[in-house]
Amino acid sequence: MATEGEVTTIPGRLTLPEGGNGPGLVLLAEAERERQAIADLYAAEGYAVLCPEAKIEQIGVADIIAAVAELRRCGECTGKVGVLGFGRSARLAYLAAAEAGVAKTGIDCAVVYDGAGHEAAFDLALPIRCPLAVHLAEHDPQASSAMVARLRTAFAGQPEVAIFVYPGVGRGFAEPTSANYNKPAAQLAHSRSIALLRQAIGPHYDLEALWEKHTLYEFGTRDVTATMRTMVPEPYVNHIPVMTGGVGGQELARFYAHHFIPKCPADFKLTPISRTVGADRLVDEMVVSFTHDVEIDWMLPGVPPTGKYVEVPTVAIVNFRGDKLYHEHIYWDQASVLV
Repeated sequence: MATEGEVTTIPGRLTLPEGGNGPGLVLLAEAERERQAIADLYAAEGYAVLCPEAKIEQIGVADIIAAVAELRRCGECTGKVGVLGFGRSARLAYLAAAEAGVAKTGIDCAVVYDGAGHEAAFDLALPIRCPLAVHLAEHDPQASSAMVARLRTAFAGQPEVAIFVYPGVGRGFAEPTSANYNKPAAQLAHSRSIALLRQAIGPHYDLEALWEKHTLYEFGTRDVTATMRTMVPEPYVNHIPVMTGGVGGQELARFYAHHFIPKCPADFKLTPISRTVGADRLVDEMVVSFTHDVEIDWMLPGVPPTGKYVEVPTVAIVNFRGDKLYHEHIYWDQASVLV
């Protein structure tokens, strides 16, 4: 693995989360640039990611199972291990999950994207007992509607297996270097993958506590530095009705320091109505109330203080990457605020 001076059975690069350890993922992808980008993404989500150095053509199912066992023994891996496969590599992840079902080799879950060759492996469907997510593109010539129907039939009655088809996209939709990369579909697939991984191997984060700490720093202590520490290095915030906020750590910190935190009225309050928490995001429905005693750059830019009291229903959709906030989409009815 990537640890300096260490020789292992399966040479590979180990990409670690900020905390230095986490559940393990064996990543099977093709291009080096693509492999490292995906490894960095899942390390940020809290996983110790092992990328075998050998070319995909040189790797077999036995190699993957050996890599899983090696990663499980690694001090940076906290125990459970999954396999993540993209493109041509996806079939190997699929077959490794099937082999794990037969030989009880200890693969705890598998996620596959654009997996060619599933039909040839249908006889291995029944032995798959670990959680499995299959992400397929609608316009992938190797994923016809008939093939998808047969795949669903093969796994009927196995709730631990989820098969997703993404409309309007082509093969490689979730790979950043692909000409068919589709960001909305890729993000949805990533959220579904994280949901499976969190449930099967962890890590488990208290997203409510993280969000409440973030809002305490925003509206309670009004501390820009502490607020930014709750976020990834390159986050973004978008207040949808007026398109205010910031993209990237530097720009967002400037927005918080000059246009958000000091521009919140003294009696600004959030009253929670409902909250929905998922694997990597939280949706808060709340009532925002305040007396308009300061020009609120982020909600009423250019409107001088009127002294009027305002209450407006607001929805915050907050995405997390690991134990940090990645982005916030904030919605309210601007017409109600203006009235």
